[in-house]
Amino acid sequence: MTAAIPPFVREAGQGFPVLCMHSNASSSGQWRGLMELLSNDFHVLAPDLLGAGRSAPWPVASGARLQHELDALAPLLQSLGDRFHLVGHSYGAALALAIAKAWPQQVASAVLFEPTAFPLLNRPGPGDPAATGIAAAATTAMGAVDRGDLHAAAEVFIDFWMGPGSWAATPEARRGPMAESMRPIRQWTDALFAEAWSPAELASLTMPVLLLGGEHSPSSAYDLLPKLAGLLPQATLKLMPGVGHMAPVTHADRVNQEIAAFLRAQP
Repeated sequence: MTAAIPPFVREAGQGFPVLCMHSNASSSGQWRGLMELLSNDFHVLAPDLLGAGRSAPWPVASGARLQHELDALAPLLQSLGDRFHLVGHSYGAALALAIAKAWPQQVASAVLFEPTAFPLLNRPGPGDPAATGIAAAATTAMGAVDRGDLHAAAEVFIDFWMGPGSWAATPEARRGPMAESMRPIRQWTDALFAEAWSPAELASLTMPVLLLGGEHSPSSAYDLLPKLAGLLPQATLKLMPGVGHMAPVTHADRVNQEIAAFLRAQP
């Protein structure tokens, strides 16, 4: 991999480091509430990932890998010292899991809200909604981006993760930035589907892990949770009623309280 430009990072508080990774079509700003909640006890850091917020664009147009993200984050990870906690949502949770694989001795614990580690679905049959749902949505959205229709891409993406009609209900003022955020969808898709999630490697991760999910999430994300819970030796799985995949944004207070309680309980 080529040398990467360091990401933009939000920071708050002092103490034990907590590194927070945001979802696709988002930025470090999604963690403002959590940063405020934790800042009296922890040093909370939230980077803008590649192609998001104020960080650099992806260095490749195709063939993206999570390793590109790890390369960009390496100086930040090295600055955190011997131990740190991880928090991630969706794509950011998959990236957090990749960080745990690469830096297992440094990760004290992890909170993962529906990590999109899609290869762990073990290539289910073509009729399985866990196989077809996300693949179809990503393919359609990528096609829309390729023809320059970012709003159509955002509609497919948002309605898949938040439910039909969610894009139509989005305030007009928010649609432009959300549509613009869809530009890296090919890189996100390439990176997520190409990652090798070795069951043996995941089983070797002995840090405490809180797996969070929403009862109304699409099966592409929801079905991954029991698989991960069965592989990670110190995982606790908690499903949150009344919420879906975007709960860290739509129900941030509830999710942040779960995250904070878990982190404060760690030795």
